[in-house]
Amino acid sequence: MPDAYKTGALLLASNVFMTTAWYGHLRLKQLPLWQVIVGSWLIAFFEYCLMVPANRIGHNSLTAYQLKVMQEAITLVVFVGFAVLVLGETLQPKYLVSFGLIFAAVVVAFR
Repeated sequence: MPDAYKTGALLLASNVFMTTAWYGHLRLKQLPLWQVIVGSWLIAFFEYCLMVPANRIGHNSLTAYQLKVMQEAITLVVFVGFAVLVLGETLQPKYLVSFGLIFAAVVVAFR
């Protein structure tokens, strides 16, 4: 498997953890803030365990700029799924347009 694909897979998995750490607590409003902070940090640990190797592997064939743009695009894909499936939010056309512009940036970065 080429490095770029390994990197993409690791970034996808790491973003699932990070999105859960950053936004999962929004469903747990009954918990004190300190508990959700600690819980988020524990979840984020696993994100780092995937993100750091992703960047190390990816930098063999991609620039740091390309890695960052790829990571942001993956973050949006994961976030949309999370917002719709976990938080029950709707995806509005204005968000689709804004995400489309970010994905256009990915195309530019990889050309």
